[in-house]
Amino acid sequence: MPQRDLVLLVFDDTTILQLMQRALHAASYKTAIVSERGALEKIIQETIPALVMLDEGFDRGLGFQIAGELLERFPTMPILIYTAQESIALYRQIFKIGLSGCLSPPLRNDDITGAVELSLQRARNLGDWMRREIKRTTASLEHRATMSESELKRYEYIFANIQDGVVIVDPEGRIQLINKAMETAFDLTEKKLRGQMVSDVFNHPEMHSLIKRAETIPIKYHEINFDDGRIYNAQYTPLGDIGSVITMQDISYLKQLDRMKNEFVHTVSHDLRSPLTSVLGYTELIQRTGNLNEQQVEFLDRIRSSVESITLLVNDLLDLSRLEAGFDTRREAVRFENVLKFALDTMEGQFHLKGIKLQTDIAETLPELRGNPIRLRQLLDNIISNALKYSPKGGTIRISLQAEDSQIILSVADEGSGIPKSEHARIFEKFYRASNVPDAVDGSGLGLAIVKSIVEAHQGRIWVESVVDKGSTFFVVLPAYKSNKGPH
Repeated sequence: MPQRDLVLLVFDDTTILQLMQRALHAASYKTAIVSERGALEKIIQETIPALVMLDEGFDRGLGFQIAGELLERFPTMPILIYTAQESIALYRQIFKIGLSGCLSPPLRNDDITGAVELSLQRARNLGDWMRREIKRTTASLEHRATMSESELKRYEYIFANIQDGVVIVDPEGRIQLINKAMETAFDLTEKKLRGQMVSDVFNHPEMHSLIKRAETIPIKYHEINFDDGRIYNAQYTPLGDIGSVITMQDISYLKQLDRMKNEFVHTVSHDLRSPLTSVLGYTELIQRTGNLNEQQVEFLDRIRSSVESITLLVNDLLDLSRLEAGFDTRREAVRFENVLKFALDTMEGQFHLKGIKLQTDIAETLPELRGNPIRLRQLLDNIISNALKYSPKGGTIRISLQAEDSQIILSVADEGSGIPKSEHARIFEKFYRASNVPDAVDGSGLGLAIVKSIVEAHQGRIWVESVVDKGSTFFVVLPAYKSNKGPH
């Protein structure tokens, strides 16, 4: 069998690397291996791989960042990411960056070669042609004029039949090439488009927003919604002196799957609440029917404790589904320091029970926030409870609340077991718990996911700084409310 396309393997983990290499060699693929960041730049320039397979944990967990940098330079290069654990947040990140797909254990040879084949096929239809042919065939009008008629027809046929929408515009914003998929998406099949301004042709507010945003920042992910329910992911890529290219992929089915998932979680969680309430009620009634022996009381306590744990999980799932669905619309002026002080007052008993010292640094004057006070209280409860849960007895928790540049900055620091650096980016995913969490520490893995959703719903940012065995510090930055009433 003749040698096939070159696959570049970018891995730290030699065990997974060997599995990937064996599977690809068995399918007659050529492979090149990169095990350190410094060698990646050189080899990708020298080899021009047909596909890159990248470990999420490469270079201390910077796999996604490296993939994004590669796509920024080579927008059509197919990249597969390997991850040890799948999640909805992971898939969102994959779609946001524009990766070809992902692989996760358990893996068979067919899984690996099948994913590679699928990505390469898509690259042949779009990526390879865009990378190898557009620059050659549209470098200048003079170059196009020198083409033979047969070559021109062949390239135009390929371009016209790409399934994803593509439009190429010159530096002045005039359309030079547009394929059938893009014309069909915007119902432009009966109009003469070449030479017209792209802003005049596409009478769609979200397309105009994409073009306007791209004037100041590179755009890798931008949704375009149509009245009939179709949703596209649009990407704007500069092509130097040639101009720029806008590509669109139909992601309607992915959005539908995400809605179905959210509706399923919400429905199941909602339907569980009634039977759980009944179980709790009957445990109370049993105790009123007569005297119980010590073992019966113990069993009832265990039932009650288990039901309460499940109820908390169900409530967390419902809260998360409401936040992700955008139902949290209540907004009012909030004094965040008052919410924090009230939360700390209600948790005083928990601090005392565990013997944990509390140190606070709350600025005397802080601007107001515009938000939902109930959700902001939930944010504080979750992030402080998280610090309490992982802090050792007799430890110290430090909480700071300050204002800086029209922003309010909250930090919560503990002296717990810390979080491995490679897991910092995943700690806010649903159901994800750090690998070094002690077995004795209970938790569903939803608390920080809820915190992140609340922060994002308030146009804020959240991140963690942590060192294993030395503790963690969570930072939350929220925009201050600019009221027309002037300072208080």
